[in-house]
Amino acid sequence: MSDFDIDIALHERQTDALLSEANEILYGGAAGGGKSMLMRCASVLYCAEISGLNVYLFRRLSDDLYKNHMTGSGNYMEILGPWIDAGHVKWNGSKNYWQFWNGSKIWLCHCQYEKDVIKYQGAEIHMLLIDELTHFTEMIYRYLRARCRLGGLIIPPKYLGKFPFILSGSNPGGVGHTWVRRTFVNFAAPMLTKRASKQDGGMLRAFIPAKLEDNPTMANDPMYRERLEGLGSKQLVKAMLDGDWNIVAGGALDDVWVTEKVQLPRFAIPSQWTVDRSFDWGSAHPFSVGWWAEANGEEVELEDGGTLCLPAGSLIRIDEWYGTKEIGTNQGLKMSARDIAKGINAREKRMVDEGWIKSLPIAGPADNQIYNVNEKESDSIASKMAEEGVEWTTSDKRAGSRINGLQLLRDRLKASISREGAGIYFMEHCISMFETLPVLPRDTKNIEDVDTNAEDHPYDEVRYKVLANVPKPAKTIEVTTAY
Repeated sequence: MSDFDIDIALHERQTDALLSEANEILYGGAAGGGKSMLMRCASVLYCAEISGLNVYLFRRLSDDLYKNHMTGSGNYMEILGPWIDAGHVKWNGSKNYWQFWNGSKIWLCHCQYEKDVIKYQGAEIHMLLIDELTHFTEMIYRYLRARCRLGGLIIPPKYLGKFPFILSGSNPGGVGHTWVRRTFVNFAAPMLTKRASKQDGGMLRAFIPAKLEDNPTMANDPMYRERLEGLGSKQLVKAMLDGDWNIVAGGALDDVWVTEKVQLPRFAIPSQWTVDRSFDWGSAHPFSVGWWAEANGEEVELEDGGTLCLPAGSLIRIDEWYGTKEIGTNQGLKMSARDIAKGINAREKRMVDEGWIKSLPIAGPADNQIYNVNEKESDSIASKMAEEGVEWTTSDKRAGSRINGLQLLRDRLKASISREGAGIYFMEHCISMFETLPVLPRDTKNIEDVDTNAEDHPYDEVRYKVLANVPKPAKTIEVTTAY
């Protein structure tokens, strides 16, 4: 063996990713698919093949970066061992990069917060690797993608069109779950390469799924599957084993969300039911308006001829308006308070005219910040909306209300599954609920709350509603008998 020989073996699905014509790839989905190993091997192979290549490998946290790529089986030290011994590759610990004999470098980087992207403003990234993409916000990803450029790098003919190259790996879940699912998983069929629009980067994009069974090296640990199946939550097991992107592993609601139990067809609301709305304000970030009906226990007729009878006190989301450019972007429409109020009025009039509700909704809970007045403006958001005829009640923002609100929502979802007690339901056209609630991650620092860095605006609006409509306990009736 010469001092330039190095042993790198990839399994079939990893090879599919490496040989794909796509140059913007999401690889993985399930646990044990070999995501991190693929990134290390790909970075080493391309650095050896292309002189002067700049590879940037990111994890969100520096500790995770080092533990995942510099220690354990198949780490960089192990892969590069023969070249390190021969002096062909050196580690620069002060600046966190591997230096190759031909001028190529592998930079190990982290970017915990959006403000940290400024550190990479001048970077010329030829190959971008992002480990656990759903740990990052879309803003961070888009910024780093914009740093991908070739400059004066000479690319060998066989790799023309492949570079700049972006390879990310991830399991479902995390603060970026929704935008990653939209950008890659829902963009095209698995393994299919499709060019993104100019507004979305314009690269050749592909999602290459990889499951535990796609990684033959896991045969060394035959009990790994059993340990995954022992996680407890069926949803968590499904996410880890199957890479199911419709749920979040370890999410705030994944164990109590059953779509077929909470989804209802659209139907006309009886005049005896209370109808109101809830609101979470947003401008640069999305706003969310939800319209709610409270069941009184009576049976209603459905358009297909069937009937529905929900326990009294159950909440049904009958309509919504999510003020975002696109679900998953976490970008608002920057509408004024008055224009939002006018939009609410128009929607409510249409609901009445079309017969979905019998009369206009009454005021419901809204984010209390709409009552604030700042130095620049003398009128609050609430007062401006009131001038258009849209009024609100205050929301519960007392100490502990966030945790209490999450628990109340979980309790209602459990009731929806069992149909015992007042549950919560969502009409099938309320898309923001089905896109954001099932994948809502928990706060890693406080598991009793949700991650506020996630797209939580529809959730906050729902939380205001469930806090305002705490189910009343059944009354105890005393019966006395005279003898």
